[in-house]
Amino acid sequence: MLSTLPVEVHELAPLVAPLWVFAVVPAAIFLIMGFVTFSYRDVSNRHAHRTANRNPDDHGHVSHGPSGAAH
Repeated sequence: MLSTLPVEVHELAPLVAPLWVFAVVPAAIFLIMGFVTFSYRDVSNRHAHRTANRNPDDHGHVSHGPSGAAH
């Protein structure tokens, strides 16, 4: 009687790519983004002429308004 019961076969959905692709693609994107971030590490040093005569305690803020108070 057990031989007459239908046997369910669980089939997995096919993947669009091999499993290793799901690890390599995000790792490659992460490395590319890290390289882009690393390439901007000295941008502030290239613009020293713009901040040469400013007070380093101002943090780039310019006082506006009638009070003239420094930040």
